Amino acid sequence: MPETRRKPVAGAPLKARVLIVDDDERNAFAASEALEVLGHELVVARSGEEALRLLLAQEFAVILLDLHMPGMDGYETARLIRAHPRTRDTPIVFVTAVFRDESHIFQAYSVGAVDVVFKPVDPFILRSKVAILADLHLKTIEVRRQGEERSALLEENARISDEKLAAELALRTTRERQDAILKSLPVVFTARTTVHPFGARFVSDSITPLTGFEPQRFVDEPEMGLGRIHPDDVESVAECLMKAAETGAYACEYRWMCANGEYRTLLDQGVWSVDEDGEAQILGTLLDVTERRHLEEQLTQARKMEAVGQLTGGVAHDFNNLLTVVLGNADILLRRVDDQPNLVKHLGAIRAAADKGQTLTRQLLAFSRRQQLNPSVVDLNTLIRNFLPLMKQAVGEGVVVRLELAAEPLHALVDPTHLETALLNLAVNARDAMDNEGDLTISARRTSQDGADCGEIRVSDTGSGMSPQVADRVFEPFYTTKDIGRGSGLGLSQVYGFVAQSGGRVEVDTSPGEGAAFTLTLPLTEEKPAEPTAPAQAGEAETGSERILIVEDDPAVLSVCLDMLDGLGYRCEVAADAAGALHRLSGDQGYDLLFSDVVMPGGLNGIELARRAQALRPELKVLLTSGYLGDAVQGLSHEFALIEKPYKRAALATQIRSVLANAAAAAPPPPMETVSSG
Repeated sequence: MPETRRKPVAGAPLKARVLIVDDDERNAFAASEALEVLGHELVVARSGEEALRLLLAQEFAVILLDLHMPGMDGYETARLIRAHPRTRDTPIVFVTAVFRDESHIFQAYSVGAVDVVFKPVDPFILRSKVAILADLHLKTIEVRRQGEERSALLEENARISDEKLAAELALRTTRERQDAILKSLPVVFTARTTVHPFGARFVSDSITPLTGFEPQRFVDEPEMGLGRIHPDDVESVAECLMKAAETGAYACEYRWMCANGEYRTLLDQGVWSVDEDGEAQILGTLLDVTERRHLEEQLTQARKMEAVGQLTGGVAHDFNNLLTVVLGNADILLRRVDDQPNLVKHLGAIRAAADKGQTLTRQLLAFSRRQQLNPSVVDLNTLIRNFLPLMKQAVGEGVVVRLELAAEPLHALVDPTHLETALLNLAVNARDAMDNEGDLTISARRTSQDGADCGEIRVSDTGSGMSPQVADRVFEPFYTTKDIGRGSGLGLSQVYGFVAQSGGRVEVDTSPGEGAAFTLTLPLTEEKPAEPTAPAQAGEAETGSERILIVEDDPAVLSVCLDMLDGLGYRCEVAADAAGALHRLSGDQGYDLLFSDVVMPGGLNGIELARRAQALRPELKVLLTSGYLGDAVQGLSHEFALIEKPYKRAALATQIRSVLANAAAAAPPPPMETVSSG
């Protein structure tokens, strides 16, 4: 049985009837709830067959028709409705959650729909669409009734005069209500001519806040509608409007220049209609979708970053383990064959290739914001000034590098190494854009971003610049305009990921033939930089004789690590997992240092192992290592020292001595001996 929802409205002489056709009770209920406030009579049908029976018995102002229904679907139902003389003019609004592609939308309009909305439907939008169609229906009924009243005036003029006055008042109320609805909606309603340039016959007042132009301007200047469309979109819009004569409806999206010179993205859709004089016209609506498109682009970028991050994170740990084995064995062999130049040359090539693999992995992690950062407070001016010699060497003598630094300190909490890498990437890109000859300017100044103090680093060149299409994709991973072999397409994506992970943003300002300027905006801090420490002297790797427990589940990495530490003089024992390490630590054997991988099987990672180990032996020092920490890095919280894989022998030796030296410094001094005078 059909369900009817009634709600009397005081003072409303006319009430429309709305048919909701949906096999899903929840969807039908939601639509009824959204439309109840309009005060119209709402009738619900559970199938196309039931809807057709109701249409034969009752007149409806509008039909909300679900496309996807068992048995008779929305398309077949609509064809049958349009085929019957009684219902062929009843407006049909398709509601769908499944058929969103262009072909289905085109099919919907071709079978007689006046509009298509997608689930989940915004109640306000649905209410607005139904209200307009219902009001148009009521207006039609009113006009029909007025005709009957005029005929009746010939027979009973005196009695009908009062009814005529009441009808005029009701019509005025309807029009005022319709005008109020049109002004309140974020939608522009239009009526156009059907020939090029499709000049406006009517434009609603809501066009002014959207475009900055008064409605009458569009009526007085027929060329204005098409004339301010973006040149790349004009042809497709004109073609779309011309096809409306064949299809009965149209929908297109384009960029339109507003009074302030900015382009807004408009969704333009409507139907072919005939006015009361029999003249064809195009009735349509304009909706500003600029922000929606911007959010969709942001969502696409975020999904792209997440996909790269998941891919990189999935392989980074195992890949860095492999690189650790390659680099470790290369270091070991280089120390053993230093008197054989040919072998040294080949081993050097292996080592260089492994270094490039390490850089590639870090670039991918940087873009996806999954790299391990070691931030410290630095003065941006000082960092740029100290890094200038290396940048000059990288860009070559043909490029003139100029600095324009702030007079005041710019203290930021960033990873200095990654910031230097970002500056180097930008400098090298600028060099390539200038064909090794031109001006490169690096400036730094204080600025404000969303009310917060920020440091702005700007790297600009006098190169060939970029088109808008290239600039839109310049931060995408693997996107490059360079020849094959001249770039991986990861340099700028690494800059983007590092700056974003540091709480900042990076933008590019460029145009063809005008060079390019990359602006890095980083939040500033009130903290002061730490006092600089003297750099370590280069030389042989530091050795020692302490006892170390190595915990590593990868046999190849364990073998290389054991060989390195044995060669440095340490007494080493090994465990393949956390359980084995805890078993050794609970014995009588004493250990000075626990050197453990972070990511291990067995349900206990290196961080948890280190905490349990220090609970057993508070004096035990810890050095952790990992090829990729992933979510575990949040639990690390700078509690233990960390060396990233792949590590080299010298770096590992230095880090171990640093951890053990800190242990010695933290140990209490031995008690002083008392010397007897007797």
